[in-house]
Amino acid sequence: MPLQVPTNIITGFLGVGKTTTILNLLKNKPANEHWAVLVNEFGEVGIDGAMLADGGAMIKEVPGGCMCCTAGVPMSVGINALLRQKPDRLIIEPTGLGHPKQVIKTLTSEQYLNYVDLRATITLVDPRNLSDTKYLSNNNFNDQLAAADVVIGNKVDQCSSEDIDTFNDWVSVQEPALIYHQLVKQGNLPIELLDIERREALTSTIQNEREQQLHDHSDMEPVFELPPEQAYIRRENKGQGYFSCGWIVGAEHLFDFDQLFSMLSDLTAERVKAVVNTTKGCYAFNVSNQVVTVNEISLQGYESRIEVIDSQLLPWAELETILLMLCGIKV
Repeated sequence: MPLQVPTNIITGFLGVGKTTTILNLLKNKPANEHWAVLVNEFGEVGIDGAMLADGGAMIKEVPGGCMCCTAGVPMSVGINALLRQKPDRLIIEPTGLGHPKQVIKTLTSEQYLNYVDLRATITLVDPRNLSDTKYLSNNNFNDQLAAADVVIGNKVDQCSSEDIDTFNDWVSVQEPALIYHQLVKQGNLPIELLDIERREALTSTIQNEREQQLHDHSDMEPVFELPPEQAYIRRENKGQGYFSCGWIVGAEHLFDFDQLFSMLSDLTAERVKAVVNTTKGCYAFNVSNQVVTVNEISLQGYESRIEVIDSQLLPWAELETILLMLCGIKV
């Protein structure tokens, strides 16, 4: 029998800190191990792959929120490509707007029986969201929590005591009971959690109650690349009540760091992710609830990529004009 690769799904809604968590796990992995990460994004331009590339893992991206579709062709192609590299562990990060049950169904199918050792599904949640009706009424948010073997309450340093009590109360009433739960900050969870075995009963009761909402992206293009003759491109996506717009800008165009930071701080979109070449170097920007987090990364010669997601259709053309101005591209 071929070697089964230990595999974990790390899921959670938009802005909960999945990518930061995976980066922390990569920093703390055994030095002699080679890990692979399959990452899916709702947006079209591929931000997480660039962020995770600094972690030293093998990365494969699936664009446009399609990983969790019933057919799962793009996901299977990505998994197969990574398994051929014989990693010591595979981590799968579905989009924050994805259906984790479909990912579990694929990984536990006969297709991967001899190749994947699926262990605990870890769902990250911001405890503050457990009191917000916008999240509690969202099917995907509830799907992600229902699929979890382990629930991690992230961003505890930003939570009130009431938020923490809500998280603890929610955990205590789950049926079936969770295998493990913990409150952490900045995605710092123990690496040992990856080896917790999943609940077999959860997989056996998976229902496809919303399969009709899913769609086949078997002919979808790969993550968009910038044609050599263009200074930038823009791509949009929509679905599940959300809209996204992404830009790829040539590496030769540098964004003014201070003006970009100020603009992102003022932007009211629910989620912004970016890897940008700036006047101060290459930086990863994460924006959630108008809080901007910035980390310097070591990518060289990589195009700037910016993705904005919101539940309302935003004036993308106006935002584009501002972005191009910040990097000196004449409109």
